[in-house]
Amino acid sequence: MSWYEPSFVYQVYPLGLTGAPYENDGVLEHRILQLVDNGWIDHMARLGVTCLLLNPVFESDAHGYDTRDYTKVDCRLGTNEDLRRVVDACHEAGIKVLLDGVFNHVGRGFWAFQDVLARRGESPYAGWFEIDWNGNNCFNDGLSYSCWEGAQNLVKLNHWNNELNDYLADVIRGWVREFDIDGLRLDVAYCLDQGFLRFLRNLANQIGQERGEKFPLVGETMFGDYNQWMGDDLCDSVTNYEAYKGLWSSMNSANMHEIAYALERQSGSHPWDLYTGRHMLDFVDNHDVPRIATKLENKNQLVPLYGLLFAMSGVPAVYYGSEWGIEGEQLPGDHELRPALDAPEWGALTDWIAAIARAREDSTALVWGDYTQLQCQPQQLVFQRTYGGGEHGTYERVIVAINASGEPATVHFDAQCGRAVDLITGEEHDFGGGSELKPYSAYYWRCER
Repeated sequence: MSWYEPSFVYQVYPLGLTGAPYENDGVLEHRILQLVDNGWIDHMARLGVTCLLLNPVFESDAHGYDTRDYTKVDCRLGTNEDLRRVVDACHEAGIKVLLDGVFNHVGRGFWAFQDVLARRGESPYAGWFEIDWNGNNCFNDGLSYSCWEGAQNLVKLNHWNNELNDYLADVIRGWVREFDIDGLRLDVAYCLDQGFLRFLRNLANQIGQERGEKFPLVGETMFGDYNQWMGDDLCDSVTNYEAYKGLWSSMNSANMHEIAYALERQSGSHPWDLYTGRHMLDFVDNHDVPRIATKLENKNQLVPLYGLLFAMSGVPAVYYGSEWGIEGEQLPGDHELRPALDAPEWGALTDWIAAIARAREDSTALVWGDYTQLQCQPQQLVFQRTYGGGEHGTYERVIVAINASGEPATVHFDAQCGRAVDLITGEEHDFGGGSELKPYSAYYWRCER
């Protein structure tokens, strides 16, 4: 257990939100201070956010995932002092900060790779990369190298090299010292060698011991068995793309059985359940996929969808702007997915997310509880989260009911109690004769024993 599992994560892509030019123009602008000066941190606190995930902030060639210098904040965003001011402001608001650790690859402008291009085999950093001295590439360097998914502007790092790994460990320790960060997201963790992941886990454990609290690692993974990257000696958490697909697809196809299968498979009580007890990072959109308001065919379903997101096992994450329903398609350049926004907005959807975030924060069962499905229909899903009793402390059981339909629905299930209180609204609920669900709704009923 750590601060991470109960958290509500808010994801910001800083180069996009602040309107930085796509290519690094070398001009110093203190754009990252917009997070403080334009009310974003106050907005997060009002929303109930407890953790800010910042996508790349360090000097890069263009989009942030092509690092030039791990020790210097990108000049388009500001200075190292600016980043520290942002982190300090978050901490004052009770918000932890995760930085994006891009350790699988660097940009061609990375200082060590530039030294290799200049000095070739005589460079002391030649072993930091996987180089074929007899090859060539699209830049006509007279050599070739391993890169990320064929993108020759993203040079793969060689984590079999201990000097490289020691350098990156110093970088991470420097981030902790200089910026007082609380953990890391690991970019494309599914590409990282498990030996390197274990190296990072040991480092994170040491940092956590020194700081007196967990220093979590959240790995970016796609599909497959997440236990390849998540475990006591690997990442604490991973991105839950399996459930992401089920979340929006169940709504669009009026087939709640799809997400129900994923939740039961991931977090249920059967012997084959894969991740019971783990807290994966759950989301309905992020900087790499279409905005959920674009992906959903019926935007009224945003209410039950977010209701489901905050009640399922794991850690809910919201991508900046999606809490008031902005749209964005996945297009070349990703400018629609990572837009510049002057200041946060507030509306009915934002009110709803703040309400369900408070309900989750006030419920041990919704954070730590087990998962049991009670009923599934094409557009309705009912499940319970139970925690405690005996050596586990105070017992709590919460029944979650989701209605993705535009029509009222009545669901019948064995509630094993007569009455409950909705954690979202505070209204009392009587289970007698079935439970009626309003159109496009979600309920978190805390049961009386």
